Amino acid sequence: MLDYVLALDQGTTSSRAILFRRDGQPVAAVNEEFEQILPQPGLVEHDPEAIWSSQLQVAREVIARASVDPEDIAAVGIANQRETTILWDRDTGRPVANAIVWQSRVSAGICEKLKAEGLEQVFRDKTGLVIDAYFSATKIKHLLDTQEGLRTRAERGEILFGTVDTWLIWRLTGGRCFLTDYSNASRTLIFNIRSLDWDDELLAILGIPRAMLPDVRPSSEVYGETDPSWFGRAVPIAGCAGDQQAATFGQACFEPGSAKNTYGTGCFLLLNTGNQPVASQNNLLTTIGWGIGGEITYCLEGSVFVAGAVVQWLRDGLKIIGSSSEVERLAATVPNSGGVYFVPAFVGLGAPYWDSYARGTVLGITRGTTSAHIARAAVESMAFQTRDLVEAMQRDARIPLAGLKVDGGASVNNQLMQFQADILGVNVRRPVVRETTALGAAYLAGLAVGFWQSAGEISRYWALDNEFKPRVAPEQREALYGRWQKAVQRAKDWEEH
Repeated sequence: MLDYVLALDQGTTSSRAILFRRDGQPVAAVNEEFEQILPQPGLVEHDPEAIWSSQLQVAREVIARASVDPEDIAAVGIANQRETTILWDRDTGRPVANAIVWQSRVSAGICEKLKAEGLEQVFRDKTGLVIDAYFSATKIKHLLDTQEGLRTRAERGEILFGTVDTWLIWRLTGGRCFLTDYSNASRTLIFNIRSLDWDDELLAILGIPRAMLPDVRPSSEVYGETDPSWFGRAVPIAGCAGDQQAATFGQACFEPGSAKNTYGTGCFLLLNTGNQPVASQNNLLTTIGWGIGGEITYCLEGSVFVAGAVVQWLRDGLKIIGSSSEVERLAATVPNSGGVYFVPAFVGLGAPYWDSYARGTVLGITRGTTSAHIARAAVESMAFQTRDLVEAMQRDARIPLAGLKVDGGASVNNQLMQFQADILGVNVRRPVVRETTALGAAYLAGLAVGFWQSAGEISRYWALDNEFKPRVAPEQREALYGRWQKAVQRAKDWEEH
């Protein structure tokens, strides 16, 4: 009897492995951090071998810890940090450089040049993305431009490109499978999300040879098998998605209008828009959620740069709390923020403002303001920023938000979740299983091998931990949000440029 699915969740700071049962519940989980390489300010790299070795180690360890026979594992699913770029030698399998991480600004100059050439709309129309160093393609161009002879070798098919999923699948299969899925391909800035193929015009603009690109496959399909040496038997690799899309799938957001928000260092809000891409007029990203059985599900995505990180600043910068978990208790000592608004634009503002010159602002301070009011305003800033994204999404999609499913570290904060419901005017639902990224990868893999039969079955396993319902009157909600919008205007365009 095949009783488990193994999910590999390869993140920006750590690699995780979780075994899931047929009812979608985790059996065991193992996590291992790996080194962040910071060559200079604004540049972030990883050692691809450290990504691989840490992911293999936790996969083996979780199987051992759960005392599971590898024969009982039905499939492996992969979720991964998106946009991070790895180039390696096809013959030796060795990386030709460190991985350039999604956070790295190393290709910002390339992006500025592309925008100056008037190419923003060309890329936007084809990929659904904005030209930004965040995405993979300009990182590839940077490596090909700066390493002598690399582009020529890439043209001959000797050098391979992959995001982290491609790298892991290549290594897990002993180099037999060179592929990615639709969701990860849609984050590269060279994949046409309508024709579902690498775009020759964009490849030509960037000087990226098609020969170095992986095949693009559905997010739920048997791609190949792990080399028997890794786990003691060959296990099908059958599912793959970028981490935020995997979390959306793990939250069973299968219907148009369903949405999830992940409260991590930043916030990532994805709204299912159905089988047609919705072009954003409000500075959001159009992305592929997943592709299954010939059907593509599209999403609108908005990202907030600073969410949970504002709590870390209260701890490390202001030192008004000793640990992040103390913020809920401190904020609960006052009935409200006392008119204080905190716009945590430490590194500028993300969607829908995209203002890199904004800076953090605390407004409404009086002699009566205490550390508790500032803590409460900091927590509430996550909910206000989420409403900014929801407002933009609803204008773009013209789909009313039915409710919001939540996950991520800060979603354990009941006070924040209640305020989120209040400021959105919709129910906020937190699931029992909060490891939704790994769960989504497991579901995608399990569907491909018949471990689960349908999205309908998966939906039945989604279990509610707590539901937060709006408690404030509509006029109070709009008054609070109106003051937030006023505060954002004060924070914008602060730095000289």
